[in-house]
Amino acid sequence: MDLWTAAQALILGLVEGLTEFLPISSTGHQIIVADLIGFDGERAKAFNIIIQLAAILAVIWEYRRKILDVVVGLPKQQQAQRFTANLLIAFIPAAILGVTFADAIQHYLFNPITVAAALVVGGVVMLWAERRKHVIRAESVDDMCWKDALKVGCAQCLALIPGTSRSGATIIGGLLFGLSRKAATEFSFFLAMPTMVGAAVYTGYKHRELFQPGDFPVFALGFVASFVFAMLAVRQLLKFIGNHSYAAFAWYRIGFGLLILATWQLSLIDWSTAQH
Repeated sequence: MDLWTAAQALILGLVEGLTEFLPISSTGHQIIVADLIGFDGERAKAFNIIIQLAAILAVIWEYRRKILDVVVGLPKQQQAQRFTANLLIAFIPAAILGVTFADAIQHYLFNPITVAAALVVGGVVMLWAERRKHVIRAESVDDMCWKDALKVGCAQCLALIPGTSRSGATIIGGLLFGLSRKAATEFSFFLAMPTMVGAAVYTGYKHRELFQPGDFPVFALGFVASFVFAMLAVRQLLKFIGNHSYAAFAWYRIGFGLLILATWQLSLIDWSTAQH
């Protein structure tokens, strides 16, 4: 592994870890940054699976106590059973659409221009959602009913469009459907667990021939970077939303998306030829 390859692995691992659970689209940032640093091809597909798995393992570790309580209480506790049922209900819509349309979405939409447009549109929707009057019906994830879970699960389907953001779609959807900021954010984290693990296992098995022993050092470096920075991002986000809205993330999305579109329109960067 040469120095530049190591740097690419660290950069992309850092980007994945920092952006996966923030409402700014980790997939969108990965597509753009990978294009800028020239990390693409078959090896990149396998690498992305590894760093996404690392990010979700970080949030699983962060919430290990809650997960253990649910697993232990599942046979007898109604609250644990309801929480598990809600996750399953919310998981199903995106799982069905993802399996059905994954190849078409990756072929037609995985490019920086689509990402930029989705970043801007998503940022505008986020600002609108934050300025609406919030009527909170569920203060915590344990207060959610199955209808709340289904609505959030349908909102997550929008995240199949790169640049939309899985966490952004579920969090803003949660706010619109009556969840508190904390409940919407934490349910987004929990919903990411089956969604991302399922996606990683499905994609990894589908492209299992891409995993080569010689790439282990690169993958390990990206895995560690993604795991560490994902854990930091989750902790800081929960602190941030205690006293702030998501408006700052919305303005970041809009500014970043417009910057990409401007560089494309002015022919400073030929984004239109980039597809992953």
